[in-house]
Amino acid sequence: MTDAAEKDVISLLRDQHQRIRGLFDDVSGASTTESKQVLFDELRRLLAVHETAEEMVTHPRARMADGNAVVDSLLAEEHEAKEMLADLDGMDVSDAGFDAKLATLRSAVLAHAEHEELEEFPLLRSSNDEQSLELMAKAVRAAEAIAPTHPHPRAGESLITNAALGPIASVVDRTRDAVRAVLG
Repeated sequence: MTDAAEKDVISLLRDQHQRIRGLFDDVSGASTTESKQVLFDELRRLLAVHETAEEMVTHPRARMADGNAVVDSLLAEEHEAKEMLADLDGMDVSDAGFDAKLATLRSAVLAHAEHEELEEFPLLRSSNDEQSLELMAKAVRAAEAIAPTHPHPRAGESLITNAALGPIASVVDRTRDAVRAVLG
């Protein structure tokens, strides 16, 4: 399993959790407003696509492993984090209060990641063979490729909602990101 293409879903998501932790550190430690904005945009994008993919792939599989209570709790945490992320997404990184709100989001997201790693990942590992876990990793990468790049807390957190509304939101988000990149 050394090849990235053969990575299982649990390894993939743990790696993403590490990247998210690092991006929170990078945003908080950025030396200029410009670099802080670039890093926050990267963090926002990663959080948005990561959560969408989990909602579409891993949470339904955890439910199949009698993980309804775990998934319900995770979805509540994700909704709260999306609300916070949407609030931050509407702010400039130099706005008063941005750093405090980022710290609150960081705490919530890192607690959520730990919750997944301690409760959901063992369900996935015990109820799926290695091939299934590798296929789920491919499904996560596919979902991330078409996922919205901004939080949409009012859209919901279900597989059905993400499948129905995600591609539309993704096109809008990716167009907005491209326009912002061109206009600066």
